[in-house]
Amino acid sequence: MKKKDAVVRKGEEVKKVKHYDFSRRPRRPNRFLMAVVKKFAIGPRTKGREVTIEKIGMERIKPPYLLFATHASMLDFPLMYLAVAPYNANNVVAIDAIRDVGDTLMRLAGCICKRKFVKDYYLIKNMRYCAEHYGSIVCVYPEARYSFDGTTSFLPDSLGKMCKLMKVPVVVLRMYGPFYAAPQWNKVEQRLPLKAELELIATAEEAVTLPAEELNERIRKAMWRDEYAYQKEHGIRNSYPQRAKGLHNILYQCPHCKKEYLMDSEGTELWCGACRKRWTMNEDSSLSAQSGETEFPHIPDWVRWERENVRKEVREGTYRFEAEVAVHTLPNAKRFYDQGKGRFVQTPEGTTLTCTAYGAPRTLHWAGTELESIHVEFDYPFRKKKYWRNVFGDCLDISTKDDSYWLHPIGLRDRLMKISMATEEIYFLALEKARSH
Repeated sequence: MKKKDAVVRKGEEVKKVKHYDFSRRPRRPNRFLMAVVKKFAIGPRTKGREVTIEKIGMERIKPPYLLFATHASMLDFPLMYLAVAPYNANNVVAIDAIRDVGDTLMRLAGCICKRKFVKDYYLIKNMRYCAEHYGSIVCVYPEARYSFDGTTSFLPDSLGKMCKLMKVPVVVLRMYGPFYAAPQWNKVEQRLPLKAELELIATAEEAVTLPAEELNERIRKAMWRDEYAYQKEHGIRNSYPQRAKGLHNILYQCPHCKKEYLMDSEGTELWCGACRKRWTMNEDSSLSAQSGETEFPHIPDWVRWERENVRKEVREGTYRFEAEVAVHTLPNAKRFYDQGKGRFVQTPEGTTLTCTAYGAPRTLHWAGTELESIHVEFDYPFRKKKYWRNVFGDCLDISTKDDSYWLHPIGLRDRLMKISMATEEIYFLALEKARSH
């Protein structure tokens, strides 16, 4: 079943744009292609690194099984393939990643296309098809976005139900190294050690018989990690002289003077443009104030403090973000379409985008319970010169079933982290209100 075509108007020119067809059955991973990928793409990414694979309770487990993997950087993918070797996997992949590589190649690799944070009937259908007909590993990155601070991101409550529908063993792949070697706010990969822990958390029988809530609890417990704590505990040193560059993207609020969006970073330093306080990012990724108290030596603690402040604003009803945004849409896996400028508003009541899309006025609204989380990209697309016509910089991605809207706030900086956290806090609050009625 094909989606209804959208229309792009440019002067007198009218073009039809096809939306991605998510109903297409995924393919079995092509063995020849995957052998080439492992030799020329995966191999070079892990060469020269210390890589450790640990398997827990996996002695008798063979495909098919459902694999939930942690998500931190592009290094997740080569490490995942090393962990499940000698098998391949049908990966659930976001539509923008399909677009980056190409739909034909990604389908040959067995990928299952998905829009982030959108409920999709065809997703489960396609995942079950791969398990039942190909007997394959079905790999899902349930955080649906890269971690900001090396800890586990938002995990939806639907994972337990997914396990019950799949009716296969459930395995978690917990990875250490992809984040501290290449965080999303500083994507230059460092040759630091990588570790993967492949752990069975439910047999096929347990996946069917256990309550979804218990499966959710097992998944959350198994997926929890703190990569910066792991780095420090194992004495892993990052000597990259620009290791703090971009850190202000996630540490946007100064804990000393409490001002927002005036932080900056370069080299190994982070500083506040308001009160001038400075911190050094050490080789173990801890922070040290250059004078006075070190409020948060551990980066995730700083992020947690920011989230607490956002939660307070949302629950007190004072949170509001409104800005003009550049709008691009991604209806298919071919290219982005420039839709000009729009208006993005977010309050504790929900999120609204007003724009012109494909030549027609459009207003999209997501109530608090309709938007669990939101995808954020820093410096997108990073070092991809072939996409020079679609260089957005820092942007957020918010989707409907038929389209993805990539938004870049105009004339503002360092707002995305707060928008992301606010989206989740608005969802949590709306969920609490709905359950209390």
